Amino acid sequence: MKTAEIKRRYLAHFAANGHTVVPSAPLPAISDPNLLFINAGMVQFVPYFLGQQTPPYQRAVSVQKCIRTPDIDEVGKTSRHGTFFQMNGNFSFGDYFKDGAIPFAWDLITKSQADGGYGLDPERIWPTVYLDDDEAFEIWRSVGVPDERIVRRGKADNFWSMTVPGPCGPCSELFYDRGPEYGREGGPAVDEDRYMEFWNLVFMQFERGPGTGKDDYPILGDLPAKNIDTGMGLERMASILQGVDNLYEIDEVRPILERAAELTGKRYGAHSGHVASESHPDDVRLRVIADHVRTALMLIGDGVTPSNEGRGYVLRRIMRRAIRSIRLLGWQDRALPELLPVARDCMAPSYPELATDFGRIADYAYAEEEAFLSTLRAGTTILDTAIAETRTAGGSSLSGAKAFQLHDTYGFPIDLTLEIAAEQGLTVDDEGFRRLMADQRTRAKADAQARKTGHVDLSAYRSVLDAGGPVTFTGYSEVSRESTVRALLGADGPRQAATEGDTIELVLDTTPFYAEGGGQQPDQGMITVGGGQVEVLDVQQPVPGLIVHRARVIRGEVRAGEAGFAEIDTTRRRAISRSHTATHLVHQTMRNFLGESATQAGSLNAPGRLRFDFNTPTGVSPSVLRDVEQQVNEVLLADLEVHAFITSLDEARRIGAMALFGEKYGEEVRVVEVGDYARELCGGTHVARSAQLGLVKILSESSIGSGVRRVEALVGMDAFGFLAKEHLLVSRLAELYRVPNDQVADRVEQTVTQLRDAEKELEKLRAQLVLGGAAALAAQAKDVRGVAYVGTEAPEGAAGNDVRTLAQEIRGKIDPARPAVVAVAARSNGKASLVVAVNAAARGRGLAASDLVKAAFSGRGGGSPDLAQGGGLPAGEAPNLLLTVEKAITEA
Repeated sequence: MKTAEIKRRYLAHFAANGHTVVPSAPLPAISDPNLLFINAGMVQFVPYFLGQQTPPYQRAVSVQKCIRTPDIDEVGKTSRHGTFFQMNGNFSFGDYFKDGAIPFAWDLITKSQADGGYGLDPERIWPTVYLDDDEAFEIWRSVGVPDERIVRRGKADNFWSMTVPGPCGPCSELFYDRGPEYGREGGPAVDEDRYMEFWNLVFMQFERGPGTGKDDYPILGDLPAKNIDTGMGLERMASILQGVDNLYEIDEVRPILERAAELTGKRYGAHSGHVASESHPDDVRLRVIADHVRTALMLIGDGVTPSNEGRGYVLRRIMRRAIRSIRLLGWQDRALPELLPVARDCMAPSYPELATDFGRIADYAYAEEEAFLSTLRAGTTILDTAIAETRTAGGSSLSGAKAFQLHDTYGFPIDLTLEIAAEQGLTVDDEGFRRLMADQRTRAKADAQARKTGHVDLSAYRSVLDAGGPVTFTGYSEVSRESTVRALLGADGPRQAATEGDTIELVLDTTPFYAEGGGQQPDQGMITVGGGQVEVLDVQQPVPGLIVHRARVIRGEVRAGEAGFAEIDTTRRRAISRSHTATHLVHQTMRNFLGESATQAGSLNAPGRLRFDFNTPTGVSPSVLRDVEQQVNEVLLADLEVHAFITSLDEARRIGAMALFGEKYGEEVRVVEVGDYARELCGGTHVARSAQLGLVKILSESSIGSGVRRVEALVGMDAFGFLAKEHLLVSRLAELYRVPNDQVADRVEQTVTQLRDAEKELEKLRAQLVLGGAAALAAQAKDVRGVAYVGTEAPEGAAGNDVRTLAQEIRGKIDPARPAVVAVAARSNGKASLVVAVNAAARGRGLAASDLVKAAFSGRGGGSPDLAQGGGLPAGEAPNLLLTVEKAITEA
C-alpha cells in the first residue's frame, strides 16, 4: 500500500467517525518560541489543549508534516531516524476518551483493506499501557487483545507530559511484531527492534503543576475535560504495510536513495539493517542524502529559504550535508538537479503543490548548491592556511575559534573541518566549537524572546489570559475607547499599582492599540487611568489572544482594576497604514513582473516607509523596478477602494487571495483587497482608498541572502520630501555643469569615467616608477656569505601587486647561477609589509622565502619557498624587517 493511500485511508476513517479534517500546518507555522518547526501532530492544537483558545470542533484528524532537528546528526546511523516525517493524528477536545480512542485505532488497523482498513494481523499487535491504567487495559481486552499481549510499562515509556505545567496523562502505544528474523520473542519490553512502535494514544486526564523537569512535577488532579491526542507514524506504518525493513525503503524515500546510489556507483542494501555498520559508511551516506533531499524539498515548499540563521540555517545545514555526502561518495557534479525531481515525484501524490510550485523550489535549491560549491572551494583554502599556521606554531589541534569562524563566516561545515584536519594529522577543539555555537544560539534566542516578552515569564502572561480570556481588539473601526485595566506587569511579575517614572506592561480588557505583527509596527499613544497617565511605547502579543501594552507612567498613579481611556497616536497609525497598503501593492506588482514565485519573505511597515523582502533567485533590473514603481503609482491614481472582510480559508483561496508561506491560518481569515488589483490575507490596518497613499517612491533593491531580495520605499509625504531633496540636488549639479537637468546623469557619468581613466594611468606611472630601478638594485646586490642580497624599500604607498612584482623583477636580473635573496619592504596606511623572493640556487643552499618572512615576523606570514610575504607591523619597522632578513641569511 502506497504511503499516500495510507494517509487517505486514515483521514477517511476518522472523517467517517465525526472528525473534522484539518490540513497540515506549514512546517514553520508555530508560535512557540522554543521550536523552529512543527515537530508533532499535536503542535497546531496546543492552544486548545492548554485552554488558551476554544476549539472550533470537538473532533479533529490531520496528517501533519513534521521536522525534528535533534535527529539531524542521527540520520543514517539507524533505519528509524529521519529529519522529516509525517504524523497521522486524531484528536478529541473533551468529547470521547479512552473508550473511543482505542476502538477507533483497533478498527482501522485490523479492518480488511477491502473495507478501507490496513488489514494488519491482530495476532501480531501488542498494546502497552501505563502501569496502573486498568481502564485502558480492560478496553484493549474488550476489543479482543489477550492479556499476555497487553504490556504494562512505567513512566519513561507510557506517561506523557509537556515541558510546561498543563495537561498530562498515561499513554498507550501500539507495536507490531515483525517476526523472529528481527529479534527475540517476548514483546516490546524485551526487543523494540523486532516489535516496532507505530502508534501512540495519549490520554490527557491529569493536570501537571510547576516543577523542575519532566519527571519532577506534582499531579494536581483530574482535568474535567479529558482530551485525546494520538499519533501514528506514517513512515513506520508504510514500512509495515509495504513489507520493507526500514523507513529508507518506503515508496517516498527509496527512489531518492536509489538515484543517489546510481549516480555514485554504490549499491545500497548489502549492509542495510536497523543499525548501519560503521565499516560500511556508504549506506549511511546514502540514507543521509535521501532523507535530507526530501526534507529540503518539504521545507522550501513551505516557504523556508536557505540563510545563516534560524529556520533558514537548518535548511542550509541539511542541504549541505546531503551535498557533502554525495561528494564523499564520488559524485563531483551538481547533485540536486538529479535528486530533487525524484523527491518531488515521491511526495507529490500526497502534496500536489510540490509539483505545481517546483520551479520556485528548484530555483532556491539549485542556487544554494552552487553557492555551497563556491564555499567549499574558498573554505578549503582558508582551512589549509589555518592548518599550516597551527603546524608552524607546533600545535596539534585546530582551535575551536578557528573552526567556528570557518563555519560562521564562511559557511564551512564543521564535519568537513574535522575530516580535512584529520587527514593532515590534526584534531579540532570540537568542544570549544560547540561552546561558541551554543553561546551564539543562546544570544539569538534571548534577543528574540526579549523582544516578544520583555523578559517577563510566559507563565505570568498565561495567568492573565486564563483569568480574563482573550483581549478584544477594536482598532479596525476606532482609534480610542474606554476600557478597564485588567492587569499590570513589572519585570518581576504582576503588580497592583505603578507610579510616575515606572516602566510597566499593561493589559486592557479591550483595546484599539494594534500589536506588532505581520510586519506592521505597533501603535503608540496614551492611556489615561484615574488620575494617572501612561505613554504607550510598544504593543506585543506574547501569547495568542493577549495584547500587552508596554508603557511608561508619565503622570500620577495607575492601578489594576481601574477604568481608563485608551487613545492611539492617529498620525502614526495613518502613516503606518499607508505603508502597509503600499506593501500589498508592491507585492502584487512584483508578482506581475517577476512571476508568482516572487512571494513575500518578510516586511516592515513603519511610518512613511516600508521594507519588502521577497523570494526570487536573481536580482531585479533597474528597468523592472521603474516599471513596478510606475504601476504602483498608477493604482494610487485610480483611487481604488481598500476593503477588508472575514471569510473562510477555502473561499479566500478560491477568490485568489495571496497567503504567506509558512503561516498557519484558521478556518476564518481576514482578506484585504485593493479594488480588483491586489487581494491578500492580512490582519493589519490599511487606508480606505489607494489615493490616500499619495506617492510611493522605491529607493533601493538589494540581496539580503541566497534567493531573497529586499526593496525599500518611501510613502506619502516622506516620498514627496525625498523627491524634493533629489530635485534640489539635480538642479545644483545642473548649475555646476551648466547643462539642462536631463543631461546631468550623462555629465556625471562622463566625469566618473574620466576619473577612473586617470586613476588607471596613475597606477601605470606608479608601477613604472617602482619597477624602473630593478636593474640598478640588482647590480648593487650585497654579498652575504656568498648570497647576493638585495634589501630595499618600495616607494611610499606602492600597491601590493607592484611590491611583489618588484621583488621578482630584481631576482630575475641577478645571475641565476648565483644564490640570490631579494627583500622588498613597503609602507602603506601606517603599516609595514615585506615580500621576499629567493631563486633556485639559494633554495639549493637551504634558504626558503617562507622561512625568512617568518623570521622577520616572529613566526607569522606565509607563502612558498620561492616567494612569501607578511605584514601588520608599524610602518616604522620597515628598515628592521630588511635587517632581520639579512641576519637570517647570515645565520643560515
